[in-house]
Amino acid sequence: MENNGEYFVPINEVAKRLDVPAHTLRYWEKQFAGAIRPTTGSGGRRYYRQDTIDKLEKIKSLLYVKGMTITGVKKILHNGSFGEETAEFEQKTESVMPKSKLQMSVQDKDDIESAISLLEQAKSLLE
Repeated sequence: MENNGEYFVPINEVAKRLDVPAHTLRYWEKQFAGAIRPTTGSGGRRYYRQDTIDKLEKIKSLLYVKGMTITGVKKILHNGSFGEETAEFEQKTESVMPKSKLQMSVQDKDDIESAISLLEQAKSLLE
């Protein structure tokens, strides 16, 4: 992720960059309190540093691409193998699939789940 010369990035900009809603970032902040600590400005607005944005990007990758659970990511953070785990995962996935293909949005996942549901219904009708 690019720095663009910004030292502190507001939550809405981070949400756009990561393609997740701002409430998801606030939820992750609560779940991963030790790793995700935005700076708060006037009125309680959240601002993120680039290293925190990088962590959020890795968390998103582990949750959305690798399919890990919140608990699984917490264990990785607790064990201190966060950087190693994500680097190993990125090496494995990049050899199989280009990086641009790894970015699956929530909408894509919803579409896939809907298609699976329709296929299961069709299968039950045929049986």
